[in-house]
Amino acid sequence: MVISPTVCDEQRSGMVRSTKHQLDPVETVWHMAALPDVPAPEERSLSELTDHKKEALDWIETNRAPLNELSETIWAAAETAWREYESAAALASFLERAGFDVERGSAGMPTAFCATWGSSGPVLASFANYDCTPGLSQQAVTRQIPRDGTHRWAPGHTDPHNALAVGSLAGVLATKAVMERHGISGTLKFFGEPAEKLGGGQPVHALRGYYNDLDAVFAYRPWTTNTTVWDTHAASYYGCVFTFLPKPADEWPDTAALEAYPAAPGPYIRPPGGLDAACLMHSLVKQTKEHVYPHVGGWSINEFMMLGGQATADAVVPKIAQIQYAWRSPTIGTQEQIYRILARAARAAAEANHCEVAVRWLAKTRPGLPNHALARLTYNNLVLTGGPEFPAEARAFAKEILAAEGYDQPDDPYSASSRSLVDPEEYESQVRLSLPPWQKNITAEPYVEYTHYAPTVWLFTGKPVVRETYEWLWNHWSTVALNGFTPAIEQTWLSAGRAITASMLDLLTEPALLAACQDEFRERTGGGVGGTAWLPPLLPDDFKPPIDLAWPEYVQTVRGSHWQIPEPETFGTTL
Repeated sequence: MVISPTVCDEQRSGMVRSTKHQLDPVETVWHMAALPDVPAPEERSLSELTDHKKEALDWIETNRAPLNELSETIWAAAETAWREYESAAALASFLERAGFDVERGSAGMPTAFCATWGSSGPVLASFANYDCTPGLSQQAVTRQIPRDGTHRWAPGHTDPHNALAVGSLAGVLATKAVMERHGISGTLKFFGEPAEKLGGGQPVHALRGYYNDLDAVFAYRPWTTNTTVWDTHAASYYGCVFTFLPKPADEWPDTAALEAYPAAPGPYIRPPGGLDAACLMHSLVKQTKEHVYPHVGGWSINEFMMLGGQATADAVVPKIAQIQYAWRSPTIGTQEQIYRILARAARAAAEANHCEVAVRWLAKTRPGLPNHALARLTYNNLVLTGGPEFPAEARAFAKEILAAEGYDQPDDPYSASSRSLVDPEEYESQVRLSLPPWQKNITAEPYVEYTHYAPTVWLFTGKPVVRETYEWLWNHWSTVALNGFTPAIEQTWLSAGRAITASMLDLLTEPALLAACQDEFRERTGGGVGGTAWLPPLLPDDFKPPIDLAWPEYVQTVRGSHWQIPEPETFGTTL
């Protein structure tokens, strides 16, 4: 039986809890599996910590302040996909000060980078994401209020990419410090990967050969528990944009109406335009997807109207219109079939509305490959170095959030799963409960591109989640606030940094461990990169990163700096 986090927390605390927003047990399996408690840090034996690992953990502890400051900078910048200028620059500068050679704007992406230290030995890598989500601006306070100078339509960090970036970075920099001190051979690479929400940087870096020399990769994500992924890695993500352009008006089939209304033809024979076509495509896809798309297994398809009109609401035909689609499913075959449905709808909508239509690809990622050897190694180090333990200041903050939302305030307001460690094979069994046996991958994350070049682990550490609803994980203001509240979110990235550096040091000092990871990688790919079971990049060789499109962003005009969507006060009177 799967126990929801709310029930799990009730059983541990013996408290009678509110039943407001109870979770669906099927959703619970993947998102917040109920997990056993583990000993607190002071109760664990640290006898297995080598001197090298102790030094690395000491380095992280010593550098908590500047790393927290970096996390706060990324969180406060709150920049969206392909527009993370300040966040990318802050990370690149931090790495340069730490002695890394940094290529800024790598692979033609202005907000990407590739940082390298060392020139020999095994090449170990990790990465940062730093984009966030529009429409969720929030201060790091215990009431709902947008960040100063913004409004609710501005972005916020629902997934704490500030913690993702700093946790991965801490692990790499701590490893470098120990390598320098003891003359340990090896090369470290740290990638800045923009636009995670849009399948962004990784497929482009992969296409341009940036991953070809990697020996092992540590992918990290703040999540609702603490583990490593065993078999069911992320699935494929596709994204493209359809652009509709009207054909010449004098070719419209109804131009014969000019003979009936020779004095004022415009209002009577006005041909449809790009906006009409985009809206029709939206409706067609909503209908046809019901026949090709299941409602289980983490599949999804979403759309975004990028441009619509280029004409005011007068007699002029709306010109260019663009609609973006993003979809994720477990297999490349399914992804291609979904695209065929979309393309058919686009052609039909264009024909019906006297338009031409073009398609531009934005992203294509491959399904992720597991590596049990690296997953086990990293999880063992996570157990050794410890998961999050939210201090009194963090607990007080969460209690105020619960009070603001009308909930009780337990002594420990955080979800038990965010503090619990679970063996990756046990976590795998929980995930599989909601999936058909044939489905090998779920949801979508661009880190999967690394898994086709080197053994890759996907590490989770618990982010601060108050003991209530699933919807709070991403869509509630309290999630964004907690992700920016340092006493809480630092526990998330500290856990990741410790596990990553301990695991990197194992690979660098015990060659047999790295060899086992690479043997498994070669077996799964049929011989490594280019092997019989290996998938090559899915993007075309001439692919250009979609940095020029109309993505949501902050803009600077004579009126000052503002988020491109207007203030809510300008919307008018509520009907």
